[in-house]
Amino acid sequence: MMHSQRSILVALLVGATALRSVGGQSAAPYDALLTDHTLMIPTRDGIRLATEIYRPAKNGVAVNEKFPVLLTRTPYDLATSIKQAEFLAQHGYVVALQNIRGRYKSEGKFMKVQPADATDGYDVIEWLAKQPYSNGIVGMFGTSFAAHTQAGAAILHPPALKTLVINMGGMSNAWDHGVRYRGTYEMGRQLTWAWEQLAADTRDSNVKKVLAREKVEDWYNVQPMRRGLNPLSVNPEYESWYIDFFEHADYDAFWKDPMVNWSEHYAETSDIPMIHIGGWYDIFLAGTFNNFVELGKIKKSPQRIMVGPWTHHGNMRPYAGDVSFGPTAAIADFDDNFHLRWFDHFLKGKATGVENEAPVRLFIMGTGDGHKDADGRLFHGGYWRDETAWPIPGTRMVPYYFHGDGSLSTTKPAKRELSSTTYTFDPRHPVPTIGGGSSARLKDGAYDQREDPRFPPSQPPYMPLRSRADVVVFETEPLAQDMEVTGPIKVTLYASTNRTDTDFTAKLIDVYPPSDSWPGGFDLNLTDAIIRGRYRATRDHAVMLTRTEVYPFTIEPFPTANVFKKGHRIRVDISSSNFPRFDVNPNTGEPLGKNRRMITADNTIYHSAQYPSQIILPLAPARAK
Repeated sequence: MMHSQRSILVALLVGATALRSVGGQSAAPYDALLTDHTLMIPTRDGIRLATEIYRPAKNGVAVNEKFPVLLTRTPYDLATSIKQAEFLAQHGYVVALQNIRGRYKSEGKFMKVQPADATDGYDVIEWLAKQPYSNGIVGMFGTSFAAHTQAGAAILHPPALKTLVINMGGMSNAWDHGVRYRGTYEMGRQLTWAWEQLAADTRDSNVKKVLAREKVEDWYNVQPMRRGLNPLSVNPEYESWYIDFFEHADYDAFWKDPMVNWSEHYAETSDIPMIHIGGWYDIFLAGTFNNFVELGKIKKSPQRIMVGPWTHHGNMRPYAGDVSFGPTAAIADFDDNFHLRWFDHFLKGKATGVENEAPVRLFIMGTGDGHKDADGRLFHGGYWRDETAWPIPGTRMVPYYFHGDGSLSTTKPAKRELSSTTYTFDPRHPVPTIGGGSSARLKDGAYDQREDPRFPPSQPPYMPLRSRADVVVFETEPLAQDMEVTGPIKVTLYASTNRTDTDFTAKLIDVYPPSDSWPGGFDLNLTDAIIRGRYRATRDHAVMLTRTEVYPFTIEPFPTANVFKKGHRIRVDISSSNFPRFDVNPNTGEPLGKNRRMITADNTIYHSAQYPSQIILPLAPARAK
């Protein structure tokens, strides 16, 4: 379709519905008009970036006024953002949808991590601010990668940039989580992302045939993949960044680029209003909290945070995985009215109610009765809680200790209690990833912690994870009353191994008792984490373990917010693998991403007076009525 024809069609389609009233806002005063289908905006090094411009219009003609500009920069198909762009244009914004360099019609070379993404953002913001339809101010919005591009641009402090809506992204530190994770590699997500993007981008029929012939799930087990000897080899660029991430284990300059590490650049970041939006089952949740807390310490402009029971991209769903949280958990108008209220206040100075909202808004999971709903999901329920700060003021950080009999309690191990538990970790038979804060094909979210054909490498007879010999379980007695756990989670694990390197994992679980809906109960995962032994105390270089020496391992699962109901149990599972979300430690001590051998490890957990392994649970105060 020619550009002019598409513009007319968009104007007609949008004009037919432009007068609708949305979420208490007045009827849209404008139509939306696509005025530029492939506008090539220049950057400082001469590369031009393909951009679509949507403008307020009347009767098929762009309004000759100056408006704020809203920008999103993404590696994905712009078609997914058209509806949102049209809505915002109808309400008095010029909206720019742009592909980052090397993607679709944008010039240049695409790299998963490239400093030019930050400078490109700066250049585009300042270019848009100078256009005749702009009033000189720009806001940014976007999810995931389009949230990272916001952070990258804000670090360079473009004068025209005035606010950000950062949804599930703005990576605070990709070595810490999101790409690597405390020394491990978020292998499943990175491989799937590379595979799917290459399949979507390539115009080479031979490449498509290669990828179509293989299944990415089969290649999870071929780790580490060798350069030139895997399906990604059909495109050396994609293969290179996937394997570079795998092999580049030390925290150095590679991991401090603005596009993957906001935490190193908070000081120079623009001092502008931001809202940081995350999900309890989102892969970037730790960064969402880090960005909110650390920027809030040094910036004068408002910093807000909102976290719901969502998976990545899941804001408009009232469920995550096999668990439902009720209709209030979803933000049905997230793509339109939610953004409009924010931008109308911070870019137009309107009183929209945003100015009166609490800086911290959290969905507290739990309080449901656990019945099986019409969609077959466990109804866990929950409610929204507004607070002034994070962690919630008045929160008590209470240690719950591991004991040799498998119990979990606030009672410290007795002085005479000299106990430990040893299990064998076989990297050829890893614990399967069942939900959690991941993304892509790994089925993130909340699930009963039982092996299932949906979660490779699960195998029949699909037993509960608690039945595995390499999963060590610690749990409380049934609770005598409801208990809200909201805040950061920390596990101090005293452990040893008979190898020079191994991993340890920790998972927090809400254990439902048996019921008519769930005769075997339901082990609901809340949050989990992993740590690689060689990076237990340092991140800029590896320090191998001394066999049989007892070390304190600090494991920090993402924060959570959950009401453990009366009769439920609080459980912590300790193990050494969570695959394919994380690569499996071969236990050999070889360079990461280059091992050729795998050997078992005998790993020992200590739970004694001398070595009191424990989880710190944040017990929240009663909410204000």
